[in-house]
Amino acid sequence: MTTRPKRGAGPTLFAAAGLDHDAPRPLADKLRPTQLAEVVGQDHLLGADGALTRMLQTRSLGSLVFWGPPGTGKTTVARLLAQTTDLHFEQISAIFTGVADLKKVFGEARARRETGQGTLLFVDEIHRFNRAQQDSFLQVMEDGTIVLVGATTENPSFELNAPLLSRARVLVFKSLDGEAIEKLLARAEIIEDKPLPLDVDARTSLVRMADGDGRAALTLAEEVWRAVRGGETFDAVALQEIVQRRAPIYDKSQDGHYNLISALHKSVRGSDPDAALYYLARMLDAGEDPLYVARRVVRMAIEDIGLADPQALAVCNAAKDAYDFLGSPEGELAIAQAVIYVATAPKSNAAYKAFGAAMRTAKEAGSLLPPKHILNAPTRLMQSEGYGSGYDYDHDAPDAFSGQDYFPEALGRQTFYDPPERGFEREIRKRLEYWAKLRKERGG
Repeated sequence: MTTRPKRGAGPTLFAAAGLDHDAPRPLADKLRPTQLAEVVGQDHLLGADGALTRMLQTRSLGSLVFWGPPGTGKTTVARLLAQTTDLHFEQISAIFTGVADLKKVFGEARARRETGQGTLLFVDEIHRFNRAQQDSFLQVMEDGTIVLVGATTENPSFELNAPLLSRARVLVFKSLDGEAIEKLLARAEIIEDKPLPLDVDARTSLVRMADGDGRAALTLAEEVWRAVRGGETFDAVALQEIVQRRAPIYDKSQDGHYNLISALHKSVRGSDPDAALYYLARMLDAGEDPLYVARRVVRMAIEDIGLADPQALAVCNAAKDAYDFLGSPEGELAIAQAVIYVATAPKSNAAYKAFGAAMRTAKEAGSLLPPKHILNAPTRLMQSEGYGSGYDYDHDAPDAFSGQDYFPEALGRQTFYDPPERGFEREIRKRLEYWAKLRKERGG
């Protein structure tokens, strides 16, 4: 039977048991910056004119919220800020912290303050706290018990309450660009004292796989070093097989989801099928529900193409039905075809704007009755009141157009739909102009 060393055993006992008390450290931990100047990719905050640099120069560090994607240095910067300003660093996670834990942390910070020691409280995933828990920070922020630094991957405007936001400055951390990721990889090669066994294309591919996440880049580098055999150099294809392509950072219920569908929609609206296909591929590759995408593409056909190409809606609906029938991956091609169709179709939001304007007017007008001549008169009383009197049946009129006014008398004639000279709406515009001419001639 193997005897395990007791908890708290010292080096001698570990050595006697044949265990290494110095467990291997992950590469990301080895490369963790020890001073703010070593943080990469956040020059807008830490450069010569950066927001944090200016704060530190004035020695007036207030409460902050760090907003940005994973692996961009939020935790590291918070720790180094405490070190630079001689504050005690305390770290908690909103996922594992309850009300009792917060009270204990605040109590310890108050005791520390009485001895002249300030506290920088770093709260990871601060958006996970509910409104009441967020409110509990307000007093200790106001009286100086703590300097709060919260970190979140979610939009603070939606996830944090207004009183907390009013007491903290939001600083945005950016995804690391290719140059910043390359700096990290170069540092890793120095620390490990060996080059990454990748050709140029594979190295570029690894940077892209990291998706702006420095921690992910270093994890991928570790996987490469673990997999390599003597004298090997991996190309891009071999790299993908080795690391099994890290899944993109994408939460279907959070910002990544809305950012990519917004990018897809705007690429379609901007008539760029290549960009639209790229964002479609990003979403599908990340595991987005294809039917969700198909529904949004139907919306694009309605909002941004409209009657400039009436076929767009039919094509997008057909793509949705095709995916429903075929499933993945075959049905995804139908969605891709629909995306190409709407991206290359003539654009018009005239119908979208016309409906919005009509809705606004309808709400303002309230319950105005239509003119009596276009109402049915099923009873004698209604006939005696003039319902249906004077109605001209359009099919009996010349050109099947009577030119009557159909708006409520108190409202007067309105114009909502103004089709552009594009696509099929060019023909619709000609019809409207022709009818306007007839209406004027016939006094309608």
